Amino acid sequence: MNAPAIPMIFSAQRRTLRLARARHRAAASDAARFIAEDMIEDTLERLAFLRHEPARALVLGDSTGTLAASLRVRGAAVEEPAALDLEAPHPFGGYELIVVFGLLDAVNDLPGALIHLRNVLAPGGLVMTHFIGGQSLPALRAAMFAAEPDRPAARIHPLVDPRAAPGLLQRAGWKDPVVDTHTLTVRYASLDRLVADLRDQGLGNALAKPAAPLGKAALARARTAFAARADADGKTAETFEIITLTGRRSLAGT
Repeated sequence: MNAPAIPMIFSAQRRTLRLARARHRAAASDAARFIAEDMIEDTLERLAFLRHEPARALVLGDSTGTLAASLRVRGAAVEEPAALDLEAPHPFGGYELIVVFGLLDAVNDLPGALIHLRNVLAPGGLVMTHFIGGQSLPALRAAMFAAEPDRPAARIHPLVDPRAAPGLLQRAGWKDPVVDTHTLTVRYASLDRLVADLRDQGLGNALAKPAAPLGKAALARARTAFAARADADGKTAETFEIITLTGRRSLAGT
């Protein structure tokens, strides 16, 4: 019996382009970095707690380059490929550590991507992935619905529910899998600043069939709806749920 076809919700090309744009924007002094900084700090804390000192590491999706630099100071040989098809077998392996920032929120075959990551670990190697989850961006979602109340277009791609993550890790064969979540709250004076922060951090739309840009009237409705949620100081709180998946490859290499 043939396996069911995997829906092509996301575009690998758009996923690569949004990360390239984030790397370009990261050069600006005022570029948003708070999500990457949170993920990097979390990664380093976990590595210290686990006393995991890899000799060879793979870092994907860190537009700042900070984590790789920190690992190199510790003596690790670190690879940072600019583009990698997460949904295909990787042509290399033997990593004692793999860290992925953000990219797994926009893959069509998430179980397959998790299997490919496990397969390029050395026996006993550690994989750690961070990405935003399904409880993220409620204010932006409300603004987009207000912009097009009669026929809302797909402008924010579907996100992973952390309750489904344990099952995904088991299917992927990760050893000692752990799923953690925490939230960041950031307050914005405007919808436009929120959108700019998302682009700065590689969180733009990666849908295979993106909707057309909002017209002037729809954009005005979105801005008004976003501002209507503001506190007394004129700033609107937005939430980012960060999901972290960690696990190992067994010492037997399976």
